Amino acid sequence: MHLAESGEMYLETIYILSRSGKPVRSIDVGEYMGFSKPSVSRAVGLLREGGYVITDESGFLSLTESGLEVASKIYERHTILTRFLIGLGVDAQTASEDACKLEHAISDVSLEAIKRHLSTT
Repeated sequence: MHLAESGEMYLETIYILSRSGKPVRSIDVGEYMGFSKPSVSRAVGLLREGGYVITDESGFLSLTESGLEVASKIYERHTILTRFLIGLGVDAQTASEDACKLEHAISDVSLEAIKRHLSTT
């Protein structure tokens, strides 16, 4: 199943929230992203059908192996691009917002070139 940008954003959000060590609920995802309960419910349902997330009996969300793979890749892209833009002189907030847009479109080749560049600076 190919994920749209919105699906990647939901997975990244679940990943970020889960890094705190606290269980993640759909309501937490909605609050973090600023989306309504119905929107989050629909997205989580699609991600569950795609095999990217599971929901336990208490309603807590967990990433599957494939969900974790996608989410960690998107998160890495976001952090690398943010760091790169900040290094160019962009303020942190703008860099993070722009990285969020770029992370879904940049090729692996270009991202690897940026990673190499950052490792030498």
